[in-house]
Amino acid sequence: MKSSLQGILPERYPMTNKREILVTSALPYANGPIHIGHLLEYIQTDIWARFQRLIGNDCYYVCADDAHGTPVMLKAQAAGIEPEQLITEMHAAHLRDFKAFHIEFDNYHSTHSEENRQISNQIYQCAKEKGYIEKRKIQQAYDKTAKMFLPDRYIRGECPRCGATDQYGDCCEVCGSTYNASELINPISVISGDKPVLRESEHYFFKLHMLEEHLKSWLSSGCVPPGIRNKLDEWFASGLQDWDISRDAPYFGFEIPDHPDKYFYVWLDAPIGYIASFKNYCDSKRLDYKYFLHADSDTELHHFIGKDIAYFHTLFWPALLHSADLRLPTRVYSHGFLTVNGAKMSKSRGTFIKAETYTKHLNPEYLRYYFAAKLGSGLDDIDLNIEDFVQRVNSDLVGKVVNIAGRCASFISKHFANRIICSQQLFKHPCYQQFKEAETEIRDSYEKTEYATAMRLIMSLADEANRLIDRHKPWAIAKHDGASAELHEICSLGILLFSRLCLYLKPVLPIMTEAAEKFLNISVSHWDDNSFAGKDRHTIATFKPLMSRVELKKVKAMIADEAIAQQREKASTSKTETAPLSVAQTISLSAFQKVDLRTARIISAKEIDGADKLLELSVDLGENTTRTIIAGIKNAYNSSELVGKLVVVVANLEPKKMRFGTSHGMVLAAGDGARLFLLSPDDGAEAGLKIK
Repeated sequence: MKSSLQGILPERYPMTNKREILVTSALPYANGPIHIGHLLEYIQTDIWARFQRLIGNDCYYVCADDAHGTPVMLKAQAAGIEPEQLITEMHAAHLRDFKAFHIEFDNYHSTHSEENRQISNQIYQCAKEKGYIEKRKIQQAYDKTAKMFLPDRYIRGECPRCGATDQYGDCCEVCGSTYNASELINPISVISGDKPVLRESEHYFFKLHMLEEHLKSWLSSGCVPPGIRNKLDEWFASGLQDWDISRDAPYFGFEIPDHPDKYFYVWLDAPIGYIASFKNYCDSKRLDYKYFLHADSDTELHHFIGKDIAYFHTLFWPALLHSADLRLPTRVYSHGFLTVNGAKMSKSRGTFIKAETYTKHLNPEYLRYYFAAKLGSGLDDIDLNIEDFVQRVNSDLVGKVVNIAGRCASFISKHFANRIICSQQLFKHPCYQQFKEAETEIRDSYEKTEYATAMRLIMSLADEANRLIDRHKPWAIAKHDGASAELHEICSLGILLFSRLCLYLKPVLPIMTEAAEKFLNISVSHWDDNSFAGKDRHTIATFKPLMSRVELKKVKAMIADEAIAQQREKASTSKTETAPLSVAQTISLSAFQKVDLRTARIISAKEIDGADKLLELSVDLGENTTRTIIAGIKNAYNSSELVGKLVVVVANLEPKKMRFGTSHGMVLAAGDGARLFLLSPDDGAEAGLKIK
């Protein structure tokens, strides 16, 4: 059967001498800012893409905002804006942060694009025509209070495998198990706190089990890390589950063709966003993006992801591609999580550090190098230890690499008019030859994403260069012999060795090495460039410091700044869990008169174990009537200062069962996003007055 994409793809393109590579990072979600945990992956990918370009390959690095899904929809509602406005604002913020960390995308797009809509529809139609899609009626979790079906991530409860509490409806963060939301023990809706009910709904399923052998064949090529392959073997052993690719309205995403109020699940159109972003780039450059997609193309497709989304990228995604006769990934690289000081990133401790906060205090290239020095090809978690971070950057980059140029340049400037020797005799020096011989292993380490190995090799070379300078003591030579040939040679050799280190570090430190090239008066666009070849002398610029030391006080200031920012964010989001009414959402006067607003005096206020935002209030409504109200005001008020305070409450609100108990009313408050204030009557009022 002819698929919908056949006819728009070329039959086959001839091989080229260069490797032609399309590389992607996982798409950041468009409901929040970029933080340093995200940056681990984008820095890892950017280093690899820069390396590929440096060795002469055609490497295109594309990405996009993951703009669809319930979380985006709900966050927009809570902010009182349309989802399109939210994702537009987030797109600009994400681009700003990526640029600050020198992430060099060829294109950064959005999954909420016309290219993505068209390609998602085409791939869906291909899969449907080949019999990979079927409709089924299923029982699905429904929140009666919120009046919506709940995505798995909006249901939390106890893991059905290990019993861990407060786990998502699709997977357990403690034992790593995946399951259906219906299996969750004691489930609650994250939106309302109510227990979901089951309702029947018709959904579309991708029959993943039909492609089991194709997936096994692809995986046998060594396209995924061993740790991921072992996990995949477990999934194959238990049988591949068919994939629900649809969601019910309300939902922010692409409507499924010919089925109103049914939408593509975000995990269907998100990875297709890789292709859509590349198409958007190719259209702007008048290139043929279809060349990269053909199943028989000689191009390469490389994905960089976190280990937590391996299931989607190593089963669902290649299955989708195969169903549409498109090329499968050449390799999927996966990394572990980022911890800070050995623990999970914490907002309260200020170690959940946003990219924007970091750049206000520290040089982004510090973090690029530190991540490179830690990253390998495995799945181990990466720890950002603050003291180690300061020590390593200062020792390696400032104390070793930059120090070589600083130690030699002053003598070249003072005694030799900024002219270095670059004769064949120096290039044959044993130390320079040692630097050249290390090239192959460093290059292979970059290719295999063994960046830690590459950094270790580079720093060992820097140590050797510094030892060479220490042995010859140019300061002593200059003191006794002045502008001697020996002084000229040893300082020139030091500069040549420094230039070699800059080449090796160029994918990791693009800005520092760019400044170094200006100092060296060279331009390096290819790994094999030798700007000193064929010369006997070469003029360099006057040396200026290329990188300053990390100051621990600045790191501490960054952490303190982030902690304050997180507290402000908590205060701004704690005032309500629902979206404000828009101007169009009006109610009649008679409807408003049904709301029983009364003054009440707070008798007691206590914190609730496990609740970040909530306080349990006992209020006196007069006439010996008390109520228990659970209110999200913990971040704005201390419990002790509330006792005796007069407030305004909704007295006839139906009881709301929440995770931490049942609330029998609501206290009224107002805020501006940063502050929160309880509404109180004038002096002289007492408990039990009805608001007129």
